[in-house]
Amino acid sequence: MMKMLRLTILTVLLLCLTASAVPVLAEVPEYDMDYYSRFRGDKIEINVYNWGEYLADGEDGLMDINAEFTELTGIKVNYLNYETNEAMYAKLKSGANSYDVIFPSDYMVSRLAQEGLIQEIDFDNIPNMKYIDPALLHPEYDPEQKYSLPYAWSRVAIIYNKNKIRGEITGWDILWDPELDGQILMFKNSRDAFGVALMALGYDINTENKKELDEAADLLKEQKPLVQAYVMDQVFDKMQNGEAAVAAYYVGDYYLMKAVNEDLGVFVPDSTELFIDNACIPSDARHKEAAEMYLNFLNEPQVAADNAEYIMYSTPNLAAKELLDEEIVEAPYMYPDAEDLANDAAFVNLSEETNLYLDALWTEILADDQSYNTWVMPAFVVVSIALILFTNIRRKRKKARNRELYSGDPDRR
Repeated sequence: MMKMLRLTILTVLLLCLTASAVPVLAEVPEYDMDYYSRFRGDKIEINVYNWGEYLADGEDGLMDINAEFTELTGIKVNYLNYETNEAMYAKLKSGANSYDVIFPSDYMVSRLAQEGLIQEIDFDNIPNMKYIDPALLHPEYDPEQKYSLPYAWSRVAIIYNKNKIRGEITGWDILWDPELDGQILMFKNSRDAFGVALMALGYDINTENKKELDEAADLLKEQKPLVQAYVMDQVFDKMQNGEAAVAAYYVGDYYLMKAVNEDLGVFVPDSTELFIDNACIPSDARHKEAAEMYLNFLNEPQVAADNAEYIMYSTPNLAAKELLDEEIVEAPYMYPDAEDLANDAAFVNLSEETNLYLDALWTEILADDQSYNTWVMPAFVVVSIALILFTNIRRKRKKARNRELYSGDPDRR
């Protein structure tokens, strides 16, 4: 499977980098007001559920995308964040909330589709689909391109503080360096965490072999005492403030962190995870056409360019890429060539049996020792105090009773 994935990725990215695959885009089109005014006055609201720090919000002189969309269409956007694919999946599965747009990663798209949690998109309602790189369409997780629209892509990397690392980083083993005890940040989500461990072991990140998954789990358990924290968005503050030495995270986020802390560096191993995040519409979305309009707006060239500059992930929108500053497009690891990506692999959805097994292993890893420190020790202290109090009270009562019994008979004292 790994060989097939590598060949697929290589072919895809060669197409992406071939001049004939890139259309010549002379100018940025104006907004089509006939299209965007269809729901004005209908008092429609859409619920958008996205990763944190993953949509331009007006900072740094860039567009406030949700505000611009509302002003243009009259559609209010209720915007909420999640930290992991699994957290988003659990919320969707529970049915407790209804969302109109979500942004799952590659493997999660196929899982949601298989379970009927997302619906087919009417791409006739998304004319800006024409700007999406054709090399990123019809992926393995959505081969018929029914359920998803590419939003951003990048790779997993090792982000490190140059002042806290001795020697040269050569691979994933730096995340198990005992000299960095308490200075390591690790993914909070199970799939990425296991992906790193599997890559460190030289295994396929999509393996369903339980023996290999067990080895990866053992490696993560071995790492756990060295880990300062399991993080997602918290990685920004910790690395920017110099609170940790090294973290496994995404290339695009490195550039955001480095803008705050120049002491940070990035290393991408020869074999790493290549991922694509997507926009999808849940099955219980209340305003499907408005959601499709939102997806179309995200792919207006200037909108997509501002968003790509804000999140610093690679954009699948070719027109937007042409509008980006040269420094961004040519920054190391941002738009790597096919040779650099030859050994990378993308996640695919695993079988339900493997997903459940992986979840159980991850729960065991997080519970290992942590449950003792978090629950057992405090409980032990509480029980000990209660026992001492109980013993003291019992002794006092016994003495009082004895005094009563023996006070009139000195021979019984």
